[in-house]
Amino acid sequence: MHTHIEWDAPGTQSVKAYYDQHPEGYREPYPGTIVSGHYQGIDVRVKVEAYKDQVNIGKVAAIIDAKGKRIKQHGKLNLGDIVRLPDEKRAFEAADNSPKEDDD
Repeated sequence: MHTHIEWDAPGTQSVKAYYDQHPEGYREPYPGTIVSGHYQGIDVRVKVEAYKDQVNIGKVAAIIDAKGKRIKQHGKLNLGDIVRLPDEKRAFEAADNSPKEDDD
């Protein structure tokens, strides 16, 4: 059984909208692929176990809060939960612009 999630609309980070404009680069997710979505304003990474009818099914691999910190739970979503993430709700990962230790 999976945890039912009401995913946020991906807005300008929409994977589907991008590939509707650039279909030559699209490849369907396969088992082991990590896909992303937004849930209640935070980033969620899902490790795909199956892909059927434009829906990714897999375990929540990471939940990342607005400050970039990995957390184990948010709302009713927990790390390791099985979820369904439709392609229309997939989002590109936000760029990590935080300073790195070797940046001067």
